[in-house]
Amino acid sequence: MATIKDVARLANVSPSTVSRVLANSPRISEETKRRVRAALEQLNYHPNAFARGLVTNSTGAIGILIPPSAEEFFVNPFFAEWMAGVAEVARQRGVDTVLSTSARGEIEMLDHMIRGRRVDGVLLIGTRRGDPVLKEISKLRCPAVLLGRPADPAHVSWVNNDNQRAAYDATLHLLNLGHRRIGFLGGASDLVVTMDRVAGYRNALVDYGVEPDPRLEVSSFFLEQGGYLGMMRLLAISDRPTAVLCADDVLAFGGMRAAHELGFEVPRDLAIVGFNDIRLAELAHPALTSVRVHMHELGVRSAGLLLEEIDQGKPLQRHVIVNHELVIRYSCGAKPIGTLTT
Repeated sequence: MATIKDVARLANVSPSTVSRVLANSPRISEETKRRVRAALEQLNYHPNAFARGLVTNSTGAIGILIPPSAEEFFVNPFFAEWMAGVAEVARQRGVDTVLSTSARGEIEMLDHMIRGRRVDGVLLIGTRRGDPVLKEISKLRCPAVLLGRPADPAHVSWVNNDNQRAAYDATLHLLNLGHRRIGFLGGASDLVVTMDRVAGYRNALVDYGVEPDPRLEVSSFFLEQGGYLGMMRLLAISDRPTAVLCADDVLAFGGMRAAHELGFEVPRDLAIVGFNDIRLAELAHPALTSVRVHMHELGVRSAGLLLEEIDQGKPLQRHVIVNHELVIRYSCGAKPIGTLTT
């Protein structure tokens, strides 16, 4: 079994330098880190995580706090793509990821992970107004990164899309296709992501001279069944929408199923635009026009920012916006032209 001395000898560095590389010390040059990591891989060296934690006061792990709507997290492909980005960075940095799948409440689980020294920092998913988790993070002053933006001031870094602008662009596309009765099918109305996307939708209507109709805005939950039930409500309106912006592709799939059962053909009778551009969007029938939010990059940037905070030993309160594009396919009734960057 290889030892640190063996790694040091192969990389032509001192054993203390190998230890600093394992701790990802910023004092070590990138060239030296690459040489040491190559030696680690060649010798198949695995450090004792417990011993390393005693020396560095680090757990070598980051936590992911799963929201109460756990079913949406595990079923919606958005989170799988996001997790792939997180895992990629964690693997490169040699840290583990810990999912909070306990039945405990979020605050209790956060306390268990941070105060219990299970992890060095946490990734948070989504937020609401007055979110108690963000209040607790502000009190703990621990490394934390939020996927999304906080509704209220909080001592937390976050990574997000410009969801208002993205929804504005998607709605404007439908307006330019001639639609005036445009519905909005979103997730829970108290989620910040829903609030931002419905705000962008309304702003586009107003800028185009169309008065928003509250009857055309339906809140549901981010599962296919949520989209199905929400679209049933929209299509039951006497002056029904001719187009619908769905705040998630999974909602759009459920909406397409509801439209089909009611005898509407997409896009001839009803244009539909989704959000996130998951891999199944291209395989839907018809292929789904969707806002591409770069889910994998959101995960990469989230994990990278969290590990930077852990290295610095303090919250950085940085904000990262990942760009979006509208991907034109068949479900909106426009001639598919690929990606439309706005």
